[in-house]
Amino acid sequence: MGGRGGAVIQPRSCCSIQKPRWRNVVLQHVRWSSPVARAAALCLLTFGVLLPLCCHRCLYSYYFLRSMYLNWMSDVALQESLEQGQQALSYWQSLATAKSLKAPGAAVVKEPELLVTVVTARRTDGRDFHYLLQVMQRLELLLHMCSSSKPCAQVLVCDVESGPTPNEDAVLLEKRFWVVRRNLEEKQKISGYLNMFEKEKRDYVYCLQKGWELLKPKNMVVLEDDALPTMDFFPVIQNLLARRFALNSLYVKLYHPERLQRYWNPEPYRILEWVGLGFVGATTLLLLGVALCGPWAPPLSRPVLLFLVLYVMTVAELGGRHYLLELRRFSPQLYSISPATECCTPAMLFPGNASTRVAALLDRAQCVKGYAKDMALYQIARNTPGERAHSLEPNLITHIGAFSSVRANPIHPQLL
Repeated sequence: MGGRGGAVIQPRSCCSIQKPRWRNVVLQHVRWSSPVARAAALCLLTFGVLLPLCCHRCLYSYYFLRSMYLNWMSDVALQESLEQGQQALSYWQSLATAKSLKAPGAAVVKEPELLVTVVTARRTDGRDFHYLLQVMQRLELLLHMCSSSKPCAQVLVCDVESGPTPNEDAVLLEKRFWVVRRNLEEKQKISGYLNMFEKEKRDYVYCLQKGWELLKPKNMVVLEDDALPTMDFFPVIQNLLARRFALNSLYVKLYHPERLQRYWNPEPYRILEWVGLGFVGATTLLLLGVALCGPWAPPLSRPVLLFLVLYVMTVAELGGRHYLLELRRFSPQLYSISPATECCTPAMLFPGNASTRVAALLDRAQCVKGYAKDMALYQIARNTPGERAHSLEPNLITHIGAFSSVRANPIHPQLL
């Protein structure tokens, strides 16, 4: 069939129709005015430049360059601890020879508001660091900072050394503090075929019972001999005891290892804290953007809010939750209380007569490798009806012990 002459219009293929559309979509998001491009640039700048530069020497950050700095930082920390130990040794040796120092029994007050019991044993490794003397020197300083009319606490040193060699550091303290020890019969009673974890637990129970028996304190803190109190130790303890939750607590943990303080953790309350921080941080960023950028600020929408929440959460986790917790040290009221964690027991607060309950409950537990006293105590608190246990954040002590008195020690201890 004939027709008029002219060009025949061919239909475009699907590919020729869709290609410009995809190109337009990509170009639309690549433009600097696009929120996607701005978000990508912000993430690249934050996580690829700023955080690596700021956090590569932060021990508890994901950006910490372990291979480059860990050994060096560990050596520096060991050297500083050794120097502090030697200084503490000189301090207590000078006091031990002073004739004007009163006997410890003269200053003991029955039924004190707070008793601090320091559990110690002679160390085979790391003796030159004198951890006990460092801890007691810090406690001595903190006690002098208290009001003279109302002492912060009574202090008791519980020496659980059962071997034939005496604990020389504990002997040095006898002119200043009350030092208690097992008698020969009691030492022989526990010197059977006990594994180190069961012996550690029995030593802890002995110190709990001895402190209550001798002084009947209203509250008790038990420190291990390598738990160095922070400078705000007593004000924070007093604030804790004034809070209502303390009346119903079996114990309050005052220390949790810094490397285990991250948000990405089995403890569910940290996830809630993490999300809450994200929303607070995102709201703050949006308000700052409106105040500083004006019409160039990102539009207020659900996608923008969700991005900023995830952005703040990621910054907090990668930078290190530990460093955010340190901001709470501005005031005792800012310290937070959360459900107890499983590890560890260098510093524990036992409100009221909880120390007697803990001693009785622990006495019935059998500790072995993989089930030490910290795990036993955690399980007891969870499985005993009516008992509650809590943890304090940030830590109220610094764990200075690079060498353990009950476990095998590495040749070169490291901070992590």
